[in-house]
Amino acid sequence: MSHRLPPWLKIRLTPGSGLDQVTSLLSELKLTTVCDGAHCPNRAECFQKRTATFMILGDHCTRNCRFCAVEPFPSLPMAPEPDEPQRVAQAAARLGLKYVVVTSVTRDDLPDGGANHFAQTIREIKRLLPNAAVEVLTPDFKGNIPALHVVLEAGCEVFNHNIETIARLYSDVRPQANYQQSLDVLSAAADWIKANNLVGKRFVKSGLMVGLGESDDEVVDLMKDLKKAQVDIVTIGQYLAPSKEHFPIARFVEPAVFDRWAEIGKEMGFKSVFAGPFVRSSYHAALITEIAGGKNPEESN
Repeated sequence: MSHRLPPWLKIRLTPGSGLDQVTSLLSELKLTTVCDGAHCPNRAECFQKRTATFMILGDHCTRNCRFCAVEPFPSLPMAPEPDEPQRVAQAAARLGLKYVVVTSVTRDDLPDGGANHFAQTIREIKRLLPNAAVEVLTPDFKGNIPALHVVLEAGCEVFNHNIETIARLYSDVRPQANYQQSLDVLSAAADWIKANNLVGKRFVKSGLMVGLGESDDEVVDLMKDLKKAQVDIVTIGQYLAPSKEHFPIARFVEPAVFDRWAEIGKEMGFKSVFAGPFVRSSYHAALITEIAGGKNPEESN
């Protein structure tokens, strides 16, 4: 199909000082963000608001998903940087963040998939910002549930793992992942929250892209699977191919269709559903977590 963007996918940038400030801070502390690594269309907006999604464990990945702009390791993966958790916490503190989102590349080379590095990052953020909420967006840890528990026990308020797309497209879009394994990880996180009497205080989140070749009905079926996996929060956004070498865009979904999916999700009983062309996993993350917790965001501003 034509890669010409429809009118609803055109971004108008407004000038602001935050972008330069965040870029400079990230450079100073030698930190990576998924905003840059994944070519996020919301990067300028978020940086101007002095926020970013930190990406730990390197800027290359052990997998090669066809939708993702993060490049695979050219050779043997580098060892995790021991001081990276402290640097992430310093950046969050200097930005004055009240809600911190941390993601990573996939590290299948590590025995725990990077779970302990995630946990240390959470602890460092909580040490410097004891009142801040932390959301982690993790890989699947190859289904290692004890590794998942290490992350949850560190005290993140939101555990996020993206399902990304429908089961039928997994072999083409993310052949090194497994649809059911991702659902099992999400369900195990929800089970841990229930077992520790943290329902309503901790949340499970997942997200998907559309425009990869799925049908509207298949999106609804995926949402049903997420509901069975006890997911609380769902994000749905338009897939935008990072380059001509990546998986091709099959369609541009109109805003009204996203609105319909959001309504269907609410009827299914999700605590929060955020759907729209520019929606990404961590976009307005604090806002949708407040909604999931039953708060009115306007009252907390």
